[in-house]
Amino acid sequence: MSKTATMQDSQQDAVQKACRFIDSFDERLPTLAHVAEHVGLSPSHFQKLFKRMVGLSPRQYAESRRVSRVKALLRDGEDVASAMYGAGYGSSSRLYEAADATFGMTPATYRKGGAGAEIHYAFADCLLGRTLVAATARGVCFVAFDDRDDALLDELADEFPAADLTPDDGRLSIWAKEVVRRVDGRAPNNALPLDVRATAFQWRVWRALTEIPAGETRTYSQIAATLGKPTAQRAVGRACATNPVSILVPCHRAVREDGGLAGYRWGLERKETLIEREAATAKPKKRAKAKAA
Repeated sequence: MSKTATMQDSQQDAVQKACRFIDSFDERLPTLAHVAEHVGLSPSHFQKLFKRMVGLSPRQYAESRRVSRVKALLRDGEDVASAMYGAGYGSSSRLYEAADATFGMTPATYRKGGAGAEIHYAFADCLLGRTLVAATARGVCFVAFDDRDDALLDELADEFPAADLTPDDGRLSIWAKEVVRRVDGRAPNNALPLDVRATAFQWRVWRALTEIPAGETRTYSQIAATLGKPTAQRAVGRACATNPVSILVPCHRAVREDGGLAGYRWGLERKETLIEREAATAKPKKRAKAKAA
């Protein structure tokens, strides 16, 4: 084994050991110095290594794990106060501050299936038929594809059964055009804000998907390997399947180990179309770069 490979294995072991250590804290969060000491690295070196391999700082990872415990308690029927204290939050302000970045809505709203959340939606024609783009005041929360508007609206209602769903008054037109642009295989023109609920691992998978060049695909195991979790291909598949903002998070770029198309919420034909369109759009750019070189 090469020296580089040995170093990478050592770094992965250190980060995995740190994650297990952080996960062992049910209430108070460990300090950076405490975790770094546990894995035998200096705080500054550990901070850089952890963020490079995980995509989050140690503090962000620890906070996301604690919010995940709140979610689990809420799903089990706990009230917000009990879930808050059960996960180690000493005050509601700290919980709501963390929830603002990870829930996509307040804990109370999450527990009630989106009750009280106001979501606007718009339809647009695209290469895949019709698309629905839905958003809260904070960002896009849902993107779907079908041939019928009523089916798309049913999908949105299933996703947010207790939310206030309202037809858009024109504010979503720019965001909807951006979604159509990406369906056409063109490079992103605008960075769209997202308002989605996700675990730390889901965010890592989704970030990895956005880093796959347009026109290319990766297997689930390849994506898992980039996350430092080579045996987590099934978990990667689940993260792709639960992606609520198709195209913006390009889960269509994930394929089976043999290169075949795996399940896609909006149908394998649409997945194939997206991959082929991106590949066709990317080829002229690659030829132009090669010619310039």
